[in-house]
Amino acid sequence: MYLNLMAYYDAVRRILIYIFVLNITVALLKGVYGLLTNSLSMSADGLHSLFDSTSNIIGLVGIAIASRPPDREHPYGHAKFETFASIGIAVLLFASCFQLILAAVGRFQNPSVPEVTELSFGIMGLTLVVNIGVSAYEYILGKRLKSSILVADSMHTRSDIYASVGVILGLIAIKMGYPLADPVIALLICGLIILTGIEIIKDSSSVLLDKAPIEESAIFDLAKSVDGVCTCHRVRTRGMAGEIYVDLHIGVDSSLSIEAAHNVAEDVEHKIKSKIVGVKDVVVHLEPQGFCEIKAQKGSTSLV
Repeated sequence: MYLNLMAYYDAVRRILIYIFVLNITVALLKGVYGLLTNSLSMSADGLHSLFDSTSNIIGLVGIAIASRPPDREHPYGHAKFETFASIGIAVLLFASCFQLILAAVGRFQNPSVPEVTELSFGIMGLTLVVNIGVSAYEYILGKRLKSSILVADSMHTRSDIYASVGVILGLIAIKMGYPLADPVIALLICGLIILTGIEIIKDSSSVLLDKAPIEESAIFDLAKSVDGVCTCHRVRTRGMAGEIYVDLHIGVDSSLSIEAAHNVAEDVEHKIKSKIVGVKDVVVHLEPQGFCEIKAQKGSTSLV
C-alpha cells in the first residue's frame, strides 16, 4: 500500500513541477508587459498567474510532507497535509486581492490611459491558450489520481482563464475609448479570485473536518449482501477521495465460532474495498446476534 502511495505522490509532484514552469512563464509575460504598458488589468492578471506559481510551490511542500509514511505520532499517515496545503493556496488567493483592489480604487481616483498594442492582444491570447491547457490537464489528472491539491490548483488556474478573457475585453474597451474599463476589469478579477478561494476552502474543510465521503446506505447495502451478516449499524467514514477509512459494526450469529465470525468480517472488508474505489482501510466490529442464522436463511435480514 505504501509503495502505491509513493507512486501517487511522485506523479502529483511531477505534474506540479510542469505546471509551475508554465505558470511562471505566463506570469512574467503578462506582468512585465502590463507594467511596461501601464495596464492595471494586465498587471493584475500577471500577479494572479504569479500566485498560481506560488500555489504550486505550496503544493510541492504539502506533497513532500503528505508522502511521509505513518509513524507512532501519525498512525494514519500525513495525507491531510495535502488538503491543508490546498487551504494555503486559498489564503494566497485572498491575499492577492488586497493590493489589486487598492490599485483599482487608485486608478478610479487618478485615471490614466494604458497603452494597448497588437502585442498586448498577442500575449493575452497566447497565455489564455496555455492556461486553458494547464487547467484541463491538471483537473483531469487530479480527478484521475483523486488528488485534492491538483484539483484545487486547477480551479485556481481556471479562475485565471476567466480573468484573462476579462483583460482581453478590457483592452478592447480601452481601444474604443473607455479607459475606466481597465480598473473595472481588475475588480472583476478580484471577485473571481475570491470565489475560487471560497470554493477551495469549502472542499478542503470537508476533509479536514472528517465529513463522511461515502453515504452510509452504500456501506449498509454492501455489508448486508455478505453471507452471515445479520445487522449493520454505527457506520463511519472519513478521509479524502483517494484515502478513505471505514469502520462499522455488524451482527453475526452467536453460535458461530470465532474463526467463522472472523471470516465473515474479512468478507465484509473485502467487499467494501473491492466495490468502493479509494477505500484504504476497513475496521469491522463483530457483535453476537441470537437466531441470526435462521433470519439470514429466510432472507429477512434487516438493518438496525
